[in-house]
Amino acid sequence: MIATIRGILLECQTNLAVIEVGGIGYEVNVPLTTSEKLPALGKEIKLHTHASYREDAQTLYGFADRESRDFFRLIVDKVSGIGPRIAINLLGSLSLPTLKSAIAAGDIGLLSKAPGLGKKTAERIVVELKDKVLPAGSMIAAPAGTTAPPSSPGAYQDALTALLTLGYKATDADKAVRQAADALGAEVSTEELIRKALGR
Repeated sequence: MIATIRGILLECQTNLAVIEVGGIGYEVNVPLTTSEKLPALGKEIKLHTHASYREDAQTLYGFADRESRDFFRLIVDKVSGIGPRIAINLLGSLSLPTLKSAIAAGDIGLLSKAPGLGKKTAERIVVELKDKVLPAGSMIAAPAGTTAPPSSPGAYQDALTALLTLGYKATDADKAVRQAADALGAEVSTEELIRKALGR
């Protein structure tokens, strides 16, 4: 099994990176949350990977951090009917802390906004993973290099819901609220997060 890949970034698209290692260019499927963090072309990059082997294809999936890769594996292994493509869409739609919070809270509406994920599949994810993502009473730690929701998860979730109601895509709403939380710090109200996320 290929656990990591380190090399030079030759090409980058929304959900695909080509990394050259020893003269060979490897196509690596990446979620949007990872492609946002990729360096400039020609720079060295390291991704945590999951290799998928089928009769008709060999596919490599890459993630900016080990926690995201491990969560991808958890989704694919534990939730029936979800393959790597839907799992990568889910991880690309929401940051890992937000995704775990949504599963722990049973937020079917937020989960079902990921491309290719309907209400039934979102419900199945909650049922299968709710106890695995967040033990009762604990807080979610952010993976290295990422930002967790502010210390008031309710404010973060409320701001996210507000942006979704305004018509934002789940990916854009999550990114905007994450950036607002980064800029404002941990102790922040829902209204402040919304204003900052909307650029006001």
